[in-house]
Amino acid sequence: MDVLAGLLEGPRARGAFMIRALFEPPWSVRIADEAPVSVMIMVRGSAWIVPEDGTRPQLIGPGDLAVARGPDHYTCADDVGTAPFAEIQPGQRCVPLDGAPVARYQDLGVRAWGESQDSSVEMLIGTYQMRGELTGRLLDALPALLVLPTRVWDCPLTPLLADEMNRDEPGQEVVLDRLLDLLLIAALRAWFSRPEAAAPAWYRAMGDPVVGRALRLLQDDPAHPWTIADLAAKSGVSRAALARRFAELVGEPPMTYLTNWRLALAADLLRDSGLTIGSIARRVGYGSSFALSSAFKRVYGVSPQEHRTRAA
Repeated sequence: MDVLAGLLEGPRARGAFMIRALFEPPWSVRIADEAPVSVMIMVRGSAWIVPEDGTRPQLIGPGDLAVARGPDHYTCADDVGTAPFAEIQPGQRCVPLDGAPVARYQDLGVRAWGESQDSSVEMLIGTYQMRGELTGRLLDALPALLVLPTRVWDCPLTPLLADEMNRDEPGQEVVLDRLLDLLLIAALRAWFSRPEAAAPAWYRAMGDPVVGRALRLLQDDPAHPWTIADLAAKSGVSRAALARRFAELVGEPPMTYLTNWRLALAADLLRDSGLTIGSIARRVGYGSSFALSSAFKRVYGVSPQEHRTRAA
């Protein structure tokens, strides 16, 4: 299984917020929706993205893509000095700021919002509404804001996404959700291949002929009763060699990684499925709901049922 596809397979976009934002300078919008992930693509014009955590503002132009990792707030504007006219709050609620008229930014039709359809600035924005544990394991390794300029990013999905966002047909939300997933996977793959990207240790370890093999075995079949001896035999090395190399490259022992992987899968299934706790336990490699509950509470601080209730 491809590591990025595997990690994003569970918490896929479900009813993601998708919009074509259309502006005319001067323009500025503060994003405070606290969504876990937002993907932005410039179609025409340019935009400054100004994080509020002190990270350096970045300018994106036509074809450039940006991924903003929540829940940090940031501002999108024509210039770093332009004060926001509006704020996007949780639930994608837009409120005017500093007396700016509400009519400045308004609904412009199917998934379009801003000033006018012929505005000189157009951005495609896709926002994930919830954070799953597997997505978090991957996205926690990303900076608050990453930008892929066109010189390193040439994705054929962009024109397809732009076309589909203009449609209002049966099943359209599902089509857009899947396109957003593909776009994010492609963006992360491009980002992690960049020399400046601080890819997580487990991702870099995937390229190792021994540890990469062990990681794939654990990810592909977490329910199997794995032991160090099993993994070592299938990876073609001794137990001591595997344990040492795995810890060096991944930063934790193989069995610790497996426990965290199983519990992340369980957390995702608790949130996104109606399976019983016993069924989830068996699916992720625990012999009973009690065994899963004990491990889950030790790591997450709450029981599986409490986690499910909070997620709901």
